[in-house]
Amino acid sequence: MTTVRTAAVIGGGIAGPVVAAALHRAGIEATVYEAYPTRSGAAGGTLALAPNGIAALEIVDAAEAVDAVSQPISRQVMAVGDKRFDLPRLSDVGPLRAVHRSDLHGALHDRAAALGVRTEYGKRLVDARESGESVTAFFEDGTSTTADVLIGADGVHSAVRRLIDPGAPGPHCTGMIGVEGLADIEAPVDRETMTFAFGRRAYYLYWREATGGTRWGANVPHGPLTLTEARRTPNDVWAKRLHDVYGDDLPGGELIRRTDPAGLQVTGSLHIMPSVPRWHRGRMALVGDAVHAPSNSSGQGASLAIESAIQLARCLRDFGRVPEAYAAYERLRRPRVEKIAGRAARINRAKAPGALAQKIMPLLMPLFVKATMNPEKTLGPAQRYRIDWENPATADAAQV
Repeated sequence: MTTVRTAAVIGGGIAGPVVAAALHRAGIEATVYEAYPTRSGAAGGTLALAPNGIAALEIVDAAEAVDAVSQPISRQVMAVGDKRFDLPRLSDVGPLRAVHRSDLHGALHDRAAALGVRTEYGKRLVDARESGESVTAFFEDGTSTTADVLIGADGVHSAVRRLIDPGAPGPHCTGMIGVEGLADIEAPVDRETMTFAFGRRAYYLYWREATGGTRWGANVPHGPLTLTEARRTPNDVWAKRLHDVYGDDLPGGELIRRTDPAGLQVTGSLHIMPSVPRWHRGRMALVGDAVHAPSNSSGQGASLAIESAIQLARCLRDFGRVPEAYAAYERLRRPRVEKIAGRAARINRAKAPGALAQKIMPLLMPLFVKATMNPEKTLGPAQRYRIDWENPATADAAQV
């Protein structure tokens, strides 16, 4: 039986409200501390939730709310030039769900609040100190809070990660900028198909929005750029850059031309997290993107963050001592997230094929899909993963 009664959760993105809700279900009072001054601070484009992520949300009764604000994607197609190849899928686990980050953020915070979780805004962490059986978090506004444990759910630029290990690696820039828009045309695909396209110079994806138009996302080659720097650049400039990169592609060029520059969403440089040596120290631990942020090629970033949030709460529930709970949590999660991140990194390297690759990919792709894209092998381990909340975490951790 746990001795933990209170938790301070730093960061209110995706993992934050989920871990707080799961802790509440485990009988631990959790409060979320968010650096943004208001709830509207959550920004970003569209992301995909995999079936395993939706299954994890069921544990905190948030899956139905997320389904209501997301769009099912039951078919995925790879496009190389004018060739189209259906990507294998698991037919019995449910579709991917495409959801705007702000809608997901709202649904998760509403669910956490309904459970009694409190969120305090304008709380930027600057330090944390342990004393006996507690840890105190200090914020930029001069306030502080004390709890039994402190959980860093504060993203790839995590302040908690640096407190746990000042020498911890930071996120790696992928050399890509994320840009998203909504074109006022209907792509010639059904509403549950997402197309991954290899353009002449860069990679992009698109799907038809349920409410009309075609949503697209592009990975534009670019040097490191913060979100603030990216948004300081006028959208008209980004529109010209997009036209230069994708203007000769079909339908990429038309999607760019039929998108109002005022509606472009620029998310800054895309990052991945290298392997983090220390996931926890004393009464502090990391969760979500703060400790594992795979390339967006994985399609698993948000889902892995949600899973880890649930497992961390489960371990704190079932282990009597905090160090044992944290060690079990890392033992249950590290192998899984690092395996998925490694596979995504290999896929990421193929997103911008050169001229020769462009010519031979249409010839090789059918053979590649047939020979290597066994859905049970490539998708099964990730998408069939389920957390048995009712089973003691002590039993699972003993088997790892």
